[in-house]
Amino acid sequence: MRKLAAPLAALMLAACGTKPPEPEPTVEVVPETEPAKEEKPVLSNSTLKYLANRKLKPQPTRPLNVKSRCSHTDEIGTRMRLDLLVKNAEVKTFAAQVTMKEHGACRFDLEDFEQVEKLPQPLLRHKRAGDCTVRMWEQGSHVTIAFNSCPSVCEGKAFDYLWPIIVDARNGRC
Repeated sequence: MRKLAAPLAALMLAACGTKPPEPEPTVEVVPETEPAKEEKPVLSNSTLKYLANRKLKPQPTRPLNVKSRCSHTDEIGTRMRLDLLVKNAEVKTFAAQVTMKEHGACRFDLEDFEQVEKLPQPLLRHKRAGDCTVRMWEQGSHVTIAFNSCPSVCEGKAFDYLWPIIVDARNGRC
């Protein structure tokens, strides 16, 4: 047994003294791919599908300039009077009165409002009724004056029937 013990011990010591070979680093070859083609986004909303192929351009952001002094009565008897002057997005004059037959009237006067924004759109906020706002924006050759949350400025249920006022910026007509 002693004869076997000596070679076995030498073999064990030899095994401990040598390092195991390190594995060779492997280089992964990635196949070349073609550049990705631009794909049009998939539009899920049906409205966006109709707009996708049109050549629509964004409205430029520029200071609003409009002057109008007009009055208009429509077919159902709604009367509207407007006195408006906006220079470089600053509202200088604003007085609007819209009377809806059998529903009452809404009156807007610049004295009751403060201008809180100029760009991208002039925005007026009522001094006492904080939710009431008047926003003006240009769309092509027309300027829209829209009213939001202003029932306190109107009599009766007139605000429920109030539509935006549209002015032709070229000639000031309502």
